Formats: sequence, C-alpha cells, structure tokens
Amino acid sequence: MSGPAENPAVGSSIVESPTLENLTRENPTAENPALEIRDLHVAIEGTEILRGVSLTVGTGEVHTLMGPNGSGKSTLARTLLGDPAYAVTGGQILLDGEDVTGLSTPDRAARGMFLGFQHPEEIPGVSVLNLLRQAMGARKGITDLSVLEVRMELLEWTKKLGMDDRFTQRYLNEGFSGGEKKRNEILQMALLEPTVAVLDETDSGLDIDALRVVADGIATVRASRPSLGILLITHYRRILQHLVPDRVHVLLDGRIVATGGPEVATQLERDGFDAFRAGAAA
Repeated sequence: MSGPAENPAVGSSIVESPTLENLTRENPTAENPALEIRDLHVAIEGTEILRGVSLTVGTGEVHTLMGPNGSGKSTLARTLLGDPAYAVTGGQILLDGEDVTGLSTPDRAARGMFLGFQHPEEIPGVSVLNLLRQAMGARKGITDLSVLEVRMELLEWTKKLGMDDRFTQRYLNEGFSGGEKKRNEILQMALLEPTVAVLDETDSGLDIDALRVVADGIATVRASRPSLGILLITHYRRILQHLVPDRVHVLLDGRIVATGGPEVATQLERDGFDAFRAGAAA
C-alpha cells in the first residue's frame, strides 16, 4: 500500500520536488482526470524501461494495463508511487490535475495515490490498525487521528468486505495467506479513500475462489467510492471476468501499443502478445 510502510524519498534521479506555491493544477474549474500520464520516460541505472507512456484514467473509471514479464508494468507502478530507484527522464504524472512528478512517496499518498503491491510485505510488530491510523491521519491531514475513529471505520469496512474484525489486530501480513494479503490491500484502499488506486497484479497467486473474493471487494469499494479511478495491472484476463474495465491498454517493450475496450483483452487471450508486437512493428 502507499502508507508508512514504504516511504522512500524522491532523490536526484527524479525531477526536483516543487514547493507548494509552484504546484500546478491544470483547468481548476473543470473536472480533472483521476490520473494522467504524459509521455513518461523512466530509466533504471541508465537503462530506459518506459519509452513514452501516455494514458488517462478518468474519474470513476477502471483501466487495465496488460503486458508480459519485462514489458515495464511494475516499473510504471513503482514510478507512480515515487520510488527513487526509478528515474523519470521525461514526461509528467498528474493526479487530479496536479503535477506530482517531483513529489515524494508520502506526499503522493497524502494527495490520493494508492499502490496495491504484487507481493505485500510482512511487517512484524505493526498491527493493521496502527498502520492504518498513521496512513489515514496523513491522508486526512490529522497528526493524531483518534484510535476510536479508525477502529469504527475498520469495523464498518471489515463487515462490508466480509472479513473477520480480529484480522485488524494482527501484525501486517504476518502469517497471512496470499488471499488475505490481497484482501488487506483492498481494506486499506477503502479506508484511505484515494483519488486513484494502482493495483499491481492483484490477481497474482490467487486461486479462482480467492480471485472472486478480491474482485468482489474491489467492486464493493467502487460502489461506496464511485469517483475512485483504478489502474489495474495484470498479465491475464481472468480477473476481468469479475471486474469489467472501461479501457484496456497493452504495454510492450516500454510502450503502449494498443488501447481499446474489453475486446482488446479478449483478443490478447486469443492471439497472444506477439500479435500486438507484430502489429506495432508494421
């Protein structure tokens, strides 16, 4: 998640962090997209991984980004969160119209950027409740958020998501099954009320039943937060049988080579990534 467990500061490899006075919000009177990525170029240790990625996730929309291993999907996810290991060499990231390209991870999270990790880490000694209290306080701009307030919201959402409320007293992801870890990510997404959620291979490692439960959880959060924008990153079409996207993007070799509706995912399952690679080269 995009809370206190991962707080890397943005280093010199990413555009210098702007001051509050210099932050720009485009078209302030119009409704801004939840997330806009403009011609994004990203390198790791001098090797370019993303080579001009552009996409726009509108308010309340679900977009799916599909690609094989090594295409740059997780690089995009980590870059959106502000991981300093990923150097932005060109382009912009706008969150609700605000250019956040130079902001640190905590600042992006406070403004409404959420990342659900492919492999959520275990954090012994830190309970789900305490972590969420810190993250929710940062999101709301409250330094000492009431434990009771957090507990009441947690109880409400564990009930909505069909989770045992004792789950929140456990240490973060310690001893959790793969499905429990992913459901915990969805719980965090619900409570943090982000503008956009980037879900990095949320379906990874889940069996059919666990996948359905996680997809139902995402749908429950969307029903309660209809303005939430989602960028769902995945290899496979199977989660899309439960969560129908508005747009599907195909990422190959650091570039988006195709964009369309759900039919793109169907074509991808039928023809494979090579068909899109050949089309892009033609």
